Amino acid sequence: MRFRRATLSVLASLALVPLTGVTAAGHASTTPSVTQVVSDGAQARRELRTLEASFKGRIGAYAIDTATGKTVAYRSDERFPMLSTFKAIAAAAVLHKARTAEPGLMDKVVHWTDAEVKENSPVTEKHVKDGMTVAQLCEAAITRSDNTAGNMLLKQLGGPASLTGYFRTLKDPLSRLDRWETELNNWSPKERRDTTTPASMGRDLRAVTVGKALNAKDREQLNAWLIANETGDARIRAGLPKTWKVGDKTGTTSQYAAANDVAIVWPGKSAAPIIMSIYTNGKTADAAIDNKVIADTATILARGLGKL
Repeated sequence: MRFRRATLSVLASLALVPLTGVTAAGHASTTPSVTQVVSDGAQARRELRTLEASFKGRIGAYAIDTATGKTVAYRSDERFPMLSTFKAIAAAAVLHKARTAEPGLMDKVVHWTDAEVKENSPVTEKHVKDGMTVAQLCEAAITRSDNTAGNMLLKQLGGPASLTGYFRTLKDPLSRLDRWETELNNWSPKERRDTTTPASMGRDLRAVTVGKALNAKDREQLNAWLIANETGDARIRAGLPKTWKVGDKTGTTSQYAAANDVAIVWPGKSAAPIIMSIYTNGKTADAAIDNKVIADTATILARGLGKL
């Protein structure tokens, strides 16, 4: 009797899942069947497992088609160093603060000293005397991964712990920022500080780029900065067709060759975007960074979602 009730329950739940077939108008439905979703996801995971073995490191990946909710994931709940991918969410947090609590914040001019200029600050190092607006700092942090700009954004929020608090408002209980640039790049496999998971960051990016976490105008601005990024050409963008539009934020450290890229991707002019979150690291502290493994992962994720 228990078996019969359980079977009927499963059949009833499956009856609610839309399957691939023919619509009333006689057109083939584009919604994938349950079997197809499982098959595509399983194939993608096999391909990623093979890629990971050749990479001799670890790959964490998460992708979601925002139109259908279909996902492809691999090690998506394991922790990886956030690195500079935090800057995309920091910019979102600043936009949200400007909209809800501090009008005029984006036009505020921020100054810093020579001593505060960090390594890899190609924009802010030129503006020690005159400073930059918060909006300009957001642009520098995302499009050039400027580290001093990243720190100045964190200061507007109240520090790394405040960004962790913003993650919690996005219903992300895992992502955490504990340190400033460039100390947050000091990572080893046992480190939990300044980490996230591919699934967590993927859901966060979805919330701020296509969800309701930000005002529509602020989403548009954040996406524009991501699209203008200059540091990601060899990563997710390289694994996708050149006709696709990509907005991304990278993160890199030489320690354990950790290299990341998170992106919002438009497969076509009228297509709903895909969110991709890819995190990698080598097995040894002196491993070499491999951008191609991120590009190849992006290809596999897109294929797993049925877009290639």
